[in-house]
Amino acid sequence: MPCLYSDRVSDAFSGVVRSSTALFTDKYELTMLEAALADGSGERPCVFEVFARRLPVGRRYGIVAGTGRLIDALASFRFADAELAIAAEFLDATTVDWLRNYRFSGDIDGYREGDFYFPGSPILSVHGTFAECVLLETLALSIFNHDSAIASAAARMVGAADGRTLIEMGSRRTHEEAAVAAARAAYLAGFDSTSNLEAARRYGIPAAGTAAHAFTLLHTTTAGRDEASAFRSQIDSLGVGTTLLVDTYDITQGVATAVEVAGPELGGVRIDSGDLGVLARQVRRQLDDLGATRTKIVMSGDLDEYGIAGLRAEPVDAYGVGTSVVTGSGAPTAGMVFKLVEVDGIPVEKRSAAKESRGGAKRAVRYARRTGTLVEEVVYPATHPEAPAGEGSVLHELLVPLVRGGEPVAGLPTLDEGRELLARGMVSLPWEGLTLSAGDPAVPTRFVTTEV
Repeated sequence: MPCLYSDRVSDAFSGVVRSSTALFTDKYELTMLEAALADGSGERPCVFEVFARRLPVGRRYGIVAGTGRLIDALASFRFADAELAIAAEFLDATTVDWLRNYRFSGDIDGYREGDFYFPGSPILSVHGTFAECVLLETLALSIFNHDSAIASAAARMVGAADGRTLIEMGSRRTHEEAAVAAARAAYLAGFDSTSNLEAARRYGIPAAGTAAHAFTLLHTTTAGRDEASAFRSQIDSLGVGTTLLVDTYDITQGVATAVEVAGPELGGVRIDSGDLGVLARQVRRQLDDLGATRTKIVMSGDLDEYGIAGLRAEPVDAYGVGTSVVTGSGAPTAGMVFKLVEVDGIPVEKRSAAKESRGGAKRAVRYARRTGTLVEEVVYPATHPEAPAGEGSVLHELLVPLVRGGEPVAGLPTLDEGRELLARGMVSLPWEGLTLSAGDPAVPTRFVTTEV
């Protein structure tokens, strides 16, 4: 479609200097470390798992996002002099010396980025000593809880858009670093572009952006408003295929002025306020009457998945989404936890009311019918020699190697491959799982115990 976003910005993430991520953690992880090193339990082999006990209210599925960011952050999880100076304020010298040489040397398995998760899905399994694994709790949860929440909301918006273009434009509605991560998660979920240039630089996401209302207002003179001059300036700079923002003053007049200045080959018009459904019909009719039959209509202005779904029958070509996508559209966290499930091969579990966990390292598989529709997810002990029988006839192994001996596994899926995985996966969900109404998880999870 014509010029709804600018040319793709090359991926220069490899050239970004990353500072240490070691203090992206909670103090109690380091105080636990000190105690465990002192009593000798720090070297006990353990397994920690990341999972969500439940989905956010109203959600039927979750999307795993943040795996690539965690792998990058793990490489920078080092205690240099600056980090050690902070640790030395409350830790003993033995623990500080241990941190000086810290390198995660264990193994991590996990669900593929872009895959679904459901209540209890063991989306990350971290194997190593207690000392080296416990330090990763906050880092892993802060990444997965944020990115998975954004991707899960964005996937619902992609489904509601039904193939139409989606532009992520929420940078100004969140923290500056969260904005970059949110753009990545939204792109994973199927958004087409982002307004955030740092996300474009790091991850190679197509960048979008033309002009705001301020640009139109800038062209006011003592003689009055001059919307035509603003449009003319933008076209001179970006070409006739650009998208003009037509609702600074009167939308009908704005559309007329846009076509008068650009001609019928104008790329697009954007509307950011008002009754979007009514305006879409009116503007489409006006554009067609002016001969601009191929000019696209872009809608923005506090859209979420419900607003997008409400515009499905309207002549809208693209949506710009800001606040809702970067805040998880009402569910800003995925509610995931990082729990110790095994010590020296012994299953351990938390029994606290409403905060229980299931002991033992686990594997997980997903079954589907021959048509490809998912039927159930089965979580079972990692000690089982093979996956339990399940509903359906097609088996999908869910946990894959991510880290071995502290080093990323070669050939991990790229962001674009995760995006493709999710796009294929959305077709496999039962139809009721794609609705925006509340209900049970789209795919039930069955837990198999060692006694079975």
